[in-house]
Amino acid sequence: MEAPDRGKVVVAMSGGVDSSVAAWLLQEQGYEVVGLFMRTGIESASAAGPGHRQGCCSAADAADARTIAARLGISLYMLNFKEQFEALIQHFADEYARGRTPNPCILCNERFKFGRLAQYAEAIGAHYVATGHHARIVRCGERAVLACGCDADKDQSYALFSVRRSMLDRMLLPVGELTKQEVRRHARQLDLPVHDKPDSQEICFVPDDDYARVVRQRRPDAFRPGAIRHVDGRDLGRHEGLAHYTIGQRRGLRIALGAPVYVTRLDAETNTVVLGPREALLHDGLTAAGVNWLLDPPEGKLAVHAKIRYAHTAAGATLEPIGSERIRLIFEKPQSAITPGQAVVFYVDDVVLGGGWIDGWFDS
Repeated sequence: MEAPDRGKVVVAMSGGVDSSVAAWLLQEQGYEVVGLFMRTGIESASAAGPGHRQGCCSAADAADARTIAARLGISLYMLNFKEQFEALIQHFADEYARGRTPNPCILCNERFKFGRLAQYAEAIGAHYVATGHHARIVRCGERAVLACGCDADKDQSYALFSVRRSMLDRMLLPVGELTKQEVRRHARQLDLPVHDKPDSQEICFVPDDDYARVVRQRRPDAFRPGAIRHVDGRDLGRHEGLAHYTIGQRRGLRIALGAPVYVTRLDAETNTVVLGPREALLHDGLTAAGVNWLLDPPEGKLAVHAKIRYAHTAAGATLEPIGSERIRLIFEKPQSAITPGQAVVFYVDDVVLGGGWIDGWFDS
């Protein structure tokens, strides 16, 4: 039976298995699929070896995307976002210089995959924009909402919180209904050469996870020597730059105290790294700014579950809006390593209510 014509959709094709299967699924559902690959100017080779997959926008990934598009019989266009992507990398460096830990993949989704690609879709008469993210767009009455993917271990709804609310009606996330195992099984059955391609584990513009090198190229001032102190006030030594550290870090501190210590705070004003025991990482709540609401914000306090980083298990909390773009969140149990610069995303059941950027923590 021939699939109905559902109109045109642009698919962000990264050369990975998820976006490849997403394109095929949309074809099967009757959409006219147009593939788009983002050129970002990131061509650095990894020292990890020829089999290593650095990110999602390398020359090798572009070749994979071409192969998949040819197999599926769809058009594939290469879009040059190098100039705009430089601004994202600069933001990454600026955040580290401020003693914060950024998440550029969230901004990439917002600005490019559901930003610039959406503009391109409009230009070619495509209403929909699709990706291979493991999340779902579901209907709640007459409106579209963002929900967790069916595979809890691969859920990527956290990384999509900052897309514009007006985009939800135009987003298609077909692999969100599948487990990762099912995605790979589809790819094997279709004989797609990326069926066993490893998932991206690194930021595409950070070769070999060397964050400091990227920051040093753009913000050498982030590497001023400064003091390392214990939470009790003791002077423990000197550091070579805040950009070498992030909240919760234990390895590479080169401080021997006879017991494990962790980075508990980065003070950009005084250029100080503060260390302490694991319990010093625990805090009762946080504040966040730049909140993006995907559902109507509550008028008062609301019970939610919140994630403070991608791999964090969502924790019960009480959310309180502070104006339209700030929130205060109090956790039911103290949470570890609340990190300024990272995103906090809040859920009601499995639906994303919204999210924002952590700018501080507090204790009751």
